[in-house]
Amino acid sequence: MASRSSWKSRLKRGRLRAPGWTRPGLAALFWLCVTQSVCGAGAAKAVMQKDAEFDVTYNDTVTSVNQTTYAFNHTISRNKTEGVRVTVDVLEQTLEAPILFVVRQKQAVMSFQVPLILRGLYQRKYPYKHVGRTLCQPPTRAASETQYFFVDVSTLSSHRTNYQLRVSRVESFTLQTDKKFSFTASPSQPQFFKYVFPDGVDTVIVKVNSDVNFPCSVMSVQDIQCPVYDLDNNVGFIGMYQTMTKKGAITVQRKDFPSNSFYVVVVVKTEDEACGGPLRFYPLQPDELIDAGNRTKDLDVLVSPAINSEKYVIGMLFCLGIFLSFYVVTLLVACMENKRLKRREMYENAPDMSPAETGKTPASPYEYGSFADNGSTLSSEAVTDSATSTDNNYGYLERSLDSVARSRQESLSSVEEDDYDTLDDIDSDKNIVRTKKYLCVSDLARKDKRVLSKKYQIYFWNIATIAVFYALPVIQLVITYQTVVNVTGNQDICYYNFLCAHPLGALSAFNNILSNLGYVMLGLLFLLIVLKRDVIHNRALVRNDLNALECGIPKHFGVYYAMGTALMMEGLLSACYHVCPNYTNFQFDTSFMYMIAGLCMLKLYQKRHPDINASAYTAYACLAAVIFFSVLGVVFGRGNMVFWIVFSVIHILATMFLSTQLYYMGRWRLDAGILRRIVYVIYTDCIRQCSGPMYIDRMVLLVMGNIVNWSLAAYGLIERPNDFASYLLAIAICNLLLYFAFYIIMKLRSGERIKCLPLVCILFTAVVWGFALYFFFQGLSTWQKTPAESREHNRDCILLSFFDDHDIWHFLSSIAMFGSFLVLLTMDDDLDTVQRDKIFVF
Repeated sequence: MASRSSWKSRLKRGRLRAPGWTRPGLAALFWLCVTQSVCGAGAAKAVMQKDAEFDVTYNDTVTSVNQTTYAFNHTISRNKTEGVRVTVDVLEQTLEAPILFVVRQKQAVMSFQVPLILRGLYQRKYPYKHVGRTLCQPPTRAASETQYFFVDVSTLSSHRTNYQLRVSRVESFTLQTDKKFSFTASPSQPQFFKYVFPDGVDTVIVKVNSDVNFPCSVMSVQDIQCPVYDLDNNVGFIGMYQTMTKKGAITVQRKDFPSNSFYVVVVVKTEDEACGGPLRFYPLQPDELIDAGNRTKDLDVLVSPAINSEKYVIGMLFCLGIFLSFYVVTLLVACMENKRLKRREMYENAPDMSPAETGKTPASPYEYGSFADNGSTLSSEAVTDSATSTDNNYGYLERSLDSVARSRQESLSSVEEDDYDTLDDIDSDKNIVRTKKYLCVSDLARKDKRVLSKKYQIYFWNIATIAVFYALPVIQLVITYQTVVNVTGNQDICYYNFLCAHPLGALSAFNNILSNLGYVMLGLLFLLIVLKRDVIHNRALVRNDLNALECGIPKHFGVYYAMGTALMMEGLLSACYHVCPNYTNFQFDTSFMYMIAGLCMLKLYQKRHPDINASAYTAYACLAAVIFFSVLGVVFGRGNMVFWIVFSVIHILATMFLSTQLYYMGRWRLDAGILRRIVYVIYTDCIRQCSGPMYIDRMVLLVMGNIVNWSLAAYGLIERPNDFASYLLAIAICNLLLYFAFYIIMKLRSGERIKCLPLVCILFTAVVWGFALYFFFQGLSTWQKTPAESREHNRDCILLSFFDDHDIWHFLSSIAMFGSFLVLLTMDDDLDTVQRDKIFVF
């Protein structure tokens, strides 16, 4: 330590005593080393400077002992930007060392070597001997200025190497609005052009097109600054960029570029893997150079103004107007219905009419002794004991006055559902009732109405809780996605329809988000309609209205509330998905579609099976399993044979289990003796004597359902579609449509009728669904392919210059779902005055 301190002090004192010639002497020595290569090289290096001209090809040679500098000058003006392009060719087949070209400008320096080595995946190396680069043109403040730039050519090769150098002006360097410009690019000859925002235009769309898919290319929009990143390995450093095959489009806003101008950069990639093309062979040696072949691509660029703020306002007003019109129509229909009910009440309360003639509900079941004689029927208990009566083919008898009173008292008693089901005698009674050949709604509506009402209200509260816990992290995640896109400029993250993606604030495609407003507004409208019906029904129960107590399909509104909430959440989550659509968050767009399909099937089944419908916990657990498989399919299902085998087996087993549950109305057990009982049934019903199924209607439905599901399972196993989430959704929709068609057919077959309002809803909904599916299958983008391949499906806006085909799908599908819900809500209104033991179960 002491010696080191002494050395430092001597060095410091030595520096203080240094003579005045030391610093100039060192500077001279450094200049001598650089210019004449006396430091290390030991030989003089000649530097030759030439005054060069534009559009002249210079054929020269270079070695390690000579360096050539070409001096160019040109006049630039503030109001006109002129591009300058440097083109270099090396004529030697093999090179000992590359040639280095350095372009020195007033405010920028660009250097590149020839052959230019560009790297691909797995460190593949592609040499290019023909290189063309456009010089960056920094803005000038003077009205006119002459600028000089120099091109230095040097190499470390001892052999003479021939090269060609040409510097030329780019005539069409500045792009004009709405004027297409064609050009050619390659990996070693990228192109970029300048665009200046005209007055009155704040947003433009830059479109780049080509007639061929490959070679893969990248388009980028960068600010006016040097250097310009125009090579495959650095084009993504700044600005916005996206890969492309035939189509590419980027929406550019003036607010993002303080200079009111930007560069449009087009680069051809060294490999096509990013655009879905094949990978080249792996090199046998790590440093082996691979011939890239001809990777020249002809392209054209067009910059056109985007829509103005007036179009945004028109689009938003149009969207609001469409769905507010449904509120207006609903209000008019409600007013007409209220007037009709008031006229009916006035008619029923007329003083000259007897209660028996008006049909007014008596204050007690004993008020009018003629009630039991006016078409009333026996309770479900009487039907159970005398299923062979001859009133009609299904054995209906007239209800006695005492049974009516008893059933009303039971409906008012405060018993719990579980208390009723755990009694052995009641369980035995259920086995008798539910296994009858012909069932009525009264047989499956024996439980206390208030208990069932609370049971089905859990559907609403559960889905509301699920919605909150599901939506909050989704919103947080998509905001992060949008932030990443805006910060990095990588537009391959999100699969937009770039030809019709209108930004607003930080959002890149506001129109795709706005079009989801219909789900939210119509879901809220459906909730209001259900609430109105719920209030009317509760008032009827308070009045002890006989029709509300004993007639029609039992009114339980909990599942309806859940359906309306699911429709609103579908709109919210679909909007979140369209903030940045890609395969990782497609689950956001489909999760509540599964919910809606499942709830609709449950509601159809609940209508005539209120006592044995699944609880909310069981239903949502099953739907959670579906969503779980959806996530597994998206992550692991692409091309994975093992996954598809496991899923198909589970699908078929679940179909068989559900079929058995529905056929036997839950009156069977899955235990160790199940195989023995199956063999016994096959022996007695098929071998010993050939007897048909006891429940023919149910058997027809379940056979058709099994055929459909087994076919879908086979299709998935054979084809293994990439879009597993849509495949799973197709399974749910097919089963829902099959059950709905069966319900309608059986309803008509049972002699029931469909009233005018639900009939109109059915026809209207069917037509709207047809148009909606047409627009859905247009396929403007798909995350099953690479982002570049997805952009090949992009198309221009078709409605108000603001909405595209997928937006129209959002409009129509939200209307169709709303109509479908109305069908479920009103389909059985014709049964409101029919006794429940005259309503068949199917």
